[in-house]
Amino acid sequence: MGLMNQFANVVEWEEWSDDMLFWKWTNKEIKKGSKLIIKPGQDAIFLYNGKKEGVFEDDGEYDIESQIIPFLSTLKGFKFGFNSGMRAEVLFINTKEFTIKWGTKGPINIPTPQMPGGMPIRANGTCNFKISDHDVLIEKIAGIKQQYKVEDVKIRITTILDQLLMKWISKEGKDMFNLQANSFDISKGIQEDLDMETSKDGISITGFSINSFNYPQEVQDMITKNAAQAMVGDVGRYQQISMTDAMADGKVGNNSTMGQMTEMMMGMQMANTMMNNMGGMMGGQQPQQTQPAQQPVQGAGGAIPKFCPNCGQPTNGAKFCGNCGQQLG
Repeated sequence: MGLMNQFANVVEWEEWSDDMLFWKWTNKEIKKGSKLIIKPGQDAIFLYNGKKEGVFEDDGEYDIESQIIPFLSTLKGFKFGFNSGMRAEVLFINTKEFTIKWGTKGPINIPTPQMPGGMPIRANGTCNFKISDHDVLIEKIAGIKQQYKVEDVKIRITTILDQLLMKWISKEGKDMFNLQANSFDISKGIQEDLDMETSKDGISITGFSINSFNYPQEVQDMITKNAAQAMVGDVGRYQQISMTDAMADGKVGNNSTMGQMTEMMMGMQMANTMMNNMGGMMGGQQPQQTQPAQQPVQGAGGAIPKFCPNCGQPTNGAKFCGNCGQQLG
């Protein structure tokens, strides 16, 4: 028994890491009494002469001779000799879904009528993927690589991502100045195209999203200004807000001549707005002004009033008041 135990070994993922998609066990010859250990989130694939012999998905500890070999395709009748073992490879697969953050390496020039040279745009977001086809993975990657990391997949994705962004942003005349509103459709199209590419390696894209589009600073300033103006509704109110922002930022001092002029202009605009509002409430009619009482015209050659301006006595057209003698005309 002691001699048998010295040949026993353990087959397990020795370099387990969350950033690794697969790892291949090729260290030693599998001896009689060897154990296979599968951890949660792992699959174990036995390879013999480069071909898949069997896939084991349930985590746990297994005796290779009694619990594994009977299920292998061409090795069901294999018998361990006293001094001989089985030379095979075991490919451990990480079954989890991976998430990476992506971002364009540089600005992507998207053709647009508004800018003859194209609109330089950057973008960033997240991408999800997982291994979906063991056979394709073994044929394309695992057959020649000892391990495969998340960073390797990220490089694979980012090499074609710029082209896909250009394709789906330009498709169907997207509003170049409001791409965020179309980000769902753009992301969906990119995910489908990416999945077609990565499926050639046995990997599926399970999710793709765009967090934000970034414009050149001068274009972003223009978009912000247009959005603010549209939100305000008219140029007059937009100018008021601009002046208020300038005062709040200290660009226009309250004690300066410019500050006083700004305050005066704001006051005049507010007064005009109030008068216009009052006029609208009154049906567009201007308020009538009270006419002053007509004063009698005195002096020679003047019109004779009907009543004496001194005592109020009727004048009856006379030039002098018959009651108080006041000259009337």
